[in-house]
Amino acid sequence: MKTISLAALALAALLSGCSAPAPHSAFSPPACPSGEAMTQTSLYFGLSRPQGADVTSAEWHSFVDKEVTPRFKEGLTVFDARGQWLEGSGRIARENSKVLMLIYPTGEPAEQNIEALRTRYKQQFQQESVMRTDSPVCVAF
Repeated sequence: MKTISLAALALAALLSGCSAPAPHSAFSPPACPSGEAMTQTSLYFGLSRPQGADVTSAEWHSFVDKEVTPRFKEGLTVFDARGQWLEGSGRIARENSKVLMLIYPTGEPAEQNIEALRTRYKQQFQQESVMRTDSPVCVAF
């Protein structure tokens, strides 16, 4: 019992300095030695549909042309990826994916556009989710 209490106390001490990360819209801009403080968002788009064929290259390019480019004309980067996760059934699921990286001035229009992309992709390609990560970055050209 004493060992459990000491372990719990040690864990509490370690975690006392931890806090949940701030929501992406609440980032404090970094102090940039050069360049400009911006936000980097990466979106992870799975290419496997629950039913039917995978999202094709033509379908992906059409989505980028019709949905992404009009919202982010300033530029974007797409990476090919292979992801995996543990399903609720305990099975490891693997699929090809696309990662869309956006770097933009922090602000409300970008937030609305990003969420519109996630919603549209999930609807169009029967996806359960589109993972999103956000980070404050310093950008110089």
